[in-house]
Amino acid sequence: MWRVEQLIGGVWGAGGAGGEFVVTDPADGTHVGTVPVASEDEVAKAVGAARGVATTWATTDPAERAAALRRAADAVEAVAEDLAQATTAEMGKPLLDARGGVTAGIGTLRQYAELGPVRGGRTLHGGWNAVDFMAPEPRGVVAVITPWNDPVAVACGLLGAALVTGNVVVFKPSERTPATGWLLARALDGELPAGVLSLLTGDARVGAALAAQEVDVVAHVGSSTAGRAIAATCARTGAKAVLENGGSDPLIVDAGVDPAWAAGQAAMGAFANAGQICVAVERIYVHREVAGDFVPALVDLARAMRIGPGQDGETEIGPLVDRRHRDHVHGQVLAAVAEGAVVRTGGAVPAGPGAFYPPTVVTDCTDRMALVREETFGPVAPVLVVDSFTEALGRAACSPYGLAATVLTGSMGHAQRAWRELPVGTVKVNAVFGGAPGGAAQPRRGSGHGFGYGPELLDEFTTTKVVHLGAPGGGHW
Repeated sequence: MWRVEQLIGGVWGAGGAGGEFVVTDPADGTHVGTVPVASEDEVAKAVGAARGVATTWATTDPAERAAALRRAADAVEAVAEDLAQATTAEMGKPLLDARGGVTAGIGTLRQYAELGPVRGGRTLHGGWNAVDFMAPEPRGVVAVITPWNDPVAVACGLLGAALVTGNVVVFKPSERTPATGWLLARALDGELPAGVLSLLTGDARVGAALAAQEVDVVAHVGSSTAGRAIAATCARTGAKAVLENGGSDPLIVDAGVDPAWAAGQAAMGAFANAGQICVAVERIYVHREVAGDFVPALVDLARAMRIGPGQDGETEIGPLVDRRHRDHVHGQVLAAVAEGAVVRTGGAVPAGPGAFYPPTVVTDCTDRMALVREETFGPVAPVLVVDSFTEALGRAACSPYGLAATVLTGSMGHAQRAWRELPVGTVKVNAVFGGAPGGAAQPRRGSGHGFGYGPELLDEFTTTKVVHLGAPGGGHW
């Protein structure tokens, strides 16, 4: 059982005047961590302390900042197994998947350590007796508020990009994975100057208090509700908001594709990490020509998935993060059934401890159902049958979200139409996951705004200054 501490102004163990809470394992309800809750005064103190060292870190040589980040990545790698074990214990991700998330986070830190020092501005063509250029500068104090579903990979992206560009960071991990955030912060802090990184813990009220402070950027990955609240706060304070919110990502299964292969892609996209992935498949539009074979194949795959607590190498589906979230997922399934949907497999809360929910396939769905229209974030695959690719594109695009979409097709023409016409930040053709490293999508609509990952994320944490150096008296230098 971990006893989490906060880090404020370079001091571990500071704060906690807001009380404490206990984190439980969603697989069996056992206690896995005790966590302090930051008070509003402590939030203000952390931001003030960060502001006090911001200039020193901003003026540190970029190569030195990059070297510190490389050492920090090594330190994270040294505790990689602890981070994976904590992730599994706190939110239920199968251990093999948790290790993959940690590995991805370490890779991201190293990527930004290489990219940071080579970023530059650009020169401008001005007068013959002057020098004109544009220079990037750190924004200052960045509040990083991260989710529970992939706590190391997501945090490393935001933390690495913010730190290597010369910003100081106040980090608030999700209240569902605070021990993971604490272990990560300890590893990073050991290789950074005192005060450059602070760690606050607590529930959504602590995150809201942090966003309302005099910070320069609020970088948040999480729910649309929280993202909208942060955007409204930033509109009042003048801070920049970098947001990746929720999504209801569609999968289009075109006519002519192998239905068994398509079902495998759908199962992976809808059920991996128990559906608790930002870009999980949340609604499936399948052409009538292949629907008759696709649906039974998807049902068979769902029934064959191994459900368990996640500590062994056999588990494919772990528990949902907690029972409250399971109630939300199950409630959407029940509401869809009440509106005429049919559960082909799953759809029932299992007996016993934990927050488990079976892989669920639901057919006869409509676009009006909350199961299709809203984010479910659980292992549920709603299926909707369409009569043409054009119909599928139109219905997939009709959403308040704009995070990602996947299209399975053998037609290059349809693939071209899909990436051009779907109003989302990421379009994947013939693979629900994957892609070259360094992709930097911009979510749209209710899914947020600002670049996520890739070299462009560095730009989100910098501001650009235009400089004109004229010679005195209008002469020569």
